[in-house]
Amino acid sequence: MPDAEAPSLRTLPDSAGIKHRQQQEERHETLISANRSDDTSPGQEKTQPLTMINLLETGRDIVVSVRQVVNGVPLPLLVSFALMTLLGTASLLYLGLFVVAPHPRPPLDSEKRFTTILADGKVSEQEQLPCWQDSFEAQKAAALRKGLGPDAAVPIEPAEVYVSLVVPAYNEEERLEIMLEEAVAYLQQEHSAYYASEASTDSTNGHDVRSKGKGKGKGKGKAKGDTTVTTNGFPTLPSSASPGPQGWEVIVVSDGSTDSTFETALAFARTHHLRPASVRVVALRDNRGKGGAVTHGMRHVRGRFAVFADADGASRFSDLGSLISECQRIEDADGRGIAVGSRAHLVGSDAVVKRSLVRNLLMHSFHLLLRLLTPPATASIKDTQCGFKLFSRAALPHIIPHMHSEGWIFDVEMLMLAESANIPVAEVAVGWKEVQGSKLNVVWDSLGMAWGLAVLRAAWGLGVYRRR
Repeated sequence: MPDAEAPSLRTLPDSAGIKHRQQQEERHETLISANRSDDTSPGQEKTQPLTMINLLETGRDIVVSVRQVVNGVPLPLLVSFALMTLLGTASLLYLGLFVVAPHPRPPLDSEKRFTTILADGKVSEQEQLPCWQDSFEAQKAAALRKGLGPDAAVPIEPAEVYVSLVVPAYNEEERLEIMLEEAVAYLQQEHSAYYASEASTDSTNGHDVRSKGKGKGKGKGKAKGDTTVTTNGFPTLPSSASPGPQGWEVIVVSDGSTDSTFETALAFARTHHLRPASVRVVALRDNRGKGGAVTHGMRHVRGRFAVFADADGASRFSDLGSLISECQRIEDADGRGIAVGSRAHLVGSDAVVKRSLVRNLLMHSFHLLLRLLTPPATASIKDTQCGFKLFSRAALPHIIPHMHSEGWIFDVEMLMLAESANIPVAEVAVGWKEVQGSKLNVVWDSLGMAWGLAVLRAAWGLGVYRRR
């Protein structure tokens, strides 16, 4: 007979095999429980791990519960609840937009005065700035009282000079003089019949009263021996011998500067022996932003044309002639027209190519956003941000009184207002160069411009802003 072997699990009776397996399973469960006990802090309940299946099942249970509740609600009540929710959300968004949308403060009395250099080189007392907007709004109010309606045609005060230059300047003591050198040299050559070297002085009031003309005048005639009249003690330039206003003025708006920007502008006028009030310097109490400074200066221009240019001198000022010619070409029957300087032709040049990748990326992203958020005519402008734009005098009342944006995005609001008033706009290629000392933070200001554009478009689109 074969030797007896130890009974294997297979040869054990069924009851013994079952018992053996049960013991192994119990030992396994004991080990798992011990591991769980080690991972669980005292007093903390033991929880099953949350898996994706558990999440899906929980979400399904919530949907089923909501469906059961909804099925029990009458349809009219359900529709009313949905409408009230939409209305409440829209109201909150509108109120939020009203809060974040810019609402500029009115100018202070001190900001409606200017300082200049007198003929004897001394600094003048502050004089009242002429303000076409105040006069225009007073006439509009009178028309409303007569029942003529808000669309009644009200003329703007006639121009006293041919061209007005507005220069917004915030802490520009280092760059302002260079910009004024180029601008004033061009203005004296092309748009003035008055030269400081030939000006005679009336000893009774210390102001120039007569001068011989040598300027080209850009088609406005050459005036010889013109006699000026005085306004607020300062000479103005209209001549009975010429077909329209002649001469120029510069309004430097010191935008809450903390350096010597104000004094630098006055020193320039003194050094170059310019006629009194040809360079007028205005000081804003607080920094309002480039848009706020430009808008403020534009309220007080006396020119047949009004142009603003950045204080850094990046734009070639001699291209002003091209802006004026193009503006005259496109003016409508009411004499309204706008010519905007453009750097779009420089996109492939070294001035742009050598910029950082981040700056070029942000530039193209902003242009894309402009096309998406602005109306068609504004979106078609290839360069909305060039700081060199010219307006005919007749176009100003349709734009300046309705401005809200005081930051970098103000140019876009100007163009949108022009489009809504059906004012012709021409884009003119101008020379431009990179100038050191820019106060633009490429990343943060680009984000701010994107936010400002979205708020601006929403505010005008939803009626937060309205023409007055």
